Amino acid sequence: MGRPKPLVKLGHKTILQHVLANLRASRVDEIVVVLGHGAQAVAPSLKGTGCKIIVNPDYARGMSSSIRRGLSAVHPRAQAVLIALGDQPYIPAQVIDRLLSEYSRGDYQIVVPTYGGRRGHPVIIGRRYWPELRALKGDVGGRDILRGHAGDVLEVEVSVPGVLADIDRPGDVREVIFGEEDPGHDAGDP
Repeated sequence: MGRPKPLVKLGHKTILQHVLANLRASRVDEIVVVLGHGAQAVAPSLKGTGCKIIVNPDYARGMSSSIRRGLSAVHPRAQAVLIALGDQPYIPAQVIDRLLSEYSRGDYQIVVPTYGGRRGHPVIIGRRYWPELRALKGDVGGRDILRGHAGDVLEVEVSVPGVLADIDRPGDVREVIFGEEDPGHDAGDP
């Protein structure tokens, strides 16, 4: 991207500001932001957000190292963690709240949104599976945990394609600028 991705502008906000605004508008109790590459440039933009900021000096070891850092900073009485990606600004609070509601029913320890039958983010993982999250190695997320515990995974179909959309290339941002996505839109029913 030529600069830290979280600081890339989408309209009047950065990618990360959109993600955090959606999380803050939801019923999430605590937000822990794990920064890796470019942390020194990104951290000042988080002042006053009320988020707990954690720097992962081992970010080059992959996503699993950031997951471990984030878990170590979560409130000790937390019963679940919602893993949201910092490059997915199109997930409105309504979707997050729907996932939280489904998790709170207590039937499943893992809740994942789907769109068009494809799994997306954010993913909620109950405390029971945190040891497995901590054991992850390399540039992997919790996909193997979901596969290994298929009977404890609730897939929640949502009408928001943003659960699948992330921003990885400058072209992804151009698509946004030309109106194919609008992170500030009212998503309606998740």
